[in-house]
Amino acid sequence: MKPLLLSVFGVVVFSWFGAAQQAIDLAKSDVVDLSHAYGPTTLYWPTSTSKFTLHQDANGKTAGGWFYASNTLSTPEHGGTHLDAPRHFSESGRTTEQLPMEQLVAPAVVIDVTAQTSKDRDYRLTREDVLQFEKKNGVIGRGTIVLLRTGWSRHWPDAKAYLGDDTPGDASKLSFPSYGAESARLLVDDRAVAALGIDTASIDYGRSTDFQVHRMAAARNVPGFENLTNLDRVPVRGATVIALPMKIEGGSGGPLRAIALVPR
Repeated sequence: MKPLLLSVFGVVVFSWFGAAQQAIDLAKSDVVDLSHAYGPTTLYWPTSTSKFTLHQDANGKTAGGWFYASNTLSTPEHGGTHLDAPRHFSESGRTTEQLPMEQLVAPAVVIDVTAQTSKDRDYRLTREDVLQFEKKNGVIGRGTIVLLRTGWSRHWPDAKAYLGDDTPGDASKLSFPSYGAESARLLVDDRAVAALGIDTASIDYGRSTDFQVHRMAAARNVPGFENLTNLDRVPVRGATVIALPMKIEGGSGGPLRAIALVPR
């Protein structure tokens, strides 16, 4: 399923084989930033052995008299707004640079479970949730990026509120909502979605010990977009997501700059 991207007088046309053509006039679209910035407060999985660092190599006038700035950055693949490549949980899964562009640039739907997560911070999207969504909004098409809105990005970057626990080196007491195994099976196997995105730290809920959703998605070469934000600004249908990670050769993931193009 290869996408065709054409630009004529500011109008970008996304065309998928077997899917309806979608045209976006950039002059009539809002661009929503779905990524958190990287910096000293960026959140990482508690067992990560390092965090984001930015070392200043140069910052000032050169001997020639002009200004010059340059830094060296370091970050784990999995932290901040990032991509989980299938290789993250599958030995035979695609690595970061192997992901087809149609899984990173595609029409999106947003499933809103903020009402459920306000009552249960360990809520998992159910199969019935997806079916009810489809009953109201239409069946989720093949090659769609699914974004699960839990409302959790409001806690960023408070680690204890966002992750449920802020004990360094300990991931055994985490608590936050995400996809459930049965809903993921429906989306990955039956709907053949392009990717699963979420505004929490993982496409598996915080208390997971077996990471069923990661394993299921990876087995089908479906990537995950984690620690997204601003999903409240993306409509249920109609937006196109562009989620481009750092193209790391052999990577199991990487930092992600994701945006949504929303027709006005």
